[in-house]
Amino acid sequence: MKVMIRKNGAGILTAYVPKKDLEEPIVSMEKVEMWGGVVTLANGWQLELPPLPPTTPLPVTVEARKVAS
Repeated sequence: MKVMIRKNGAGILTAYVPKKDLEEPIVSMEKVEMWGGVVTLANGWQLELPPLPPTTPLPVTVEARKVAS
């Protein structure tokens, strides 16, 4: 699914899923650099993000996979 990752005005990383019209803060990351690991959203969803360079500029739209919980 397409997911846009960005930092909001307060500097908090958020994930926006256009098909669900859902925007949630990212509350935990499997990897410090975020990319290539699983992130957990405030609503409990877990998304596996593709491997990208740590210097990838935000906002960015990526193809993520929802991890079954």
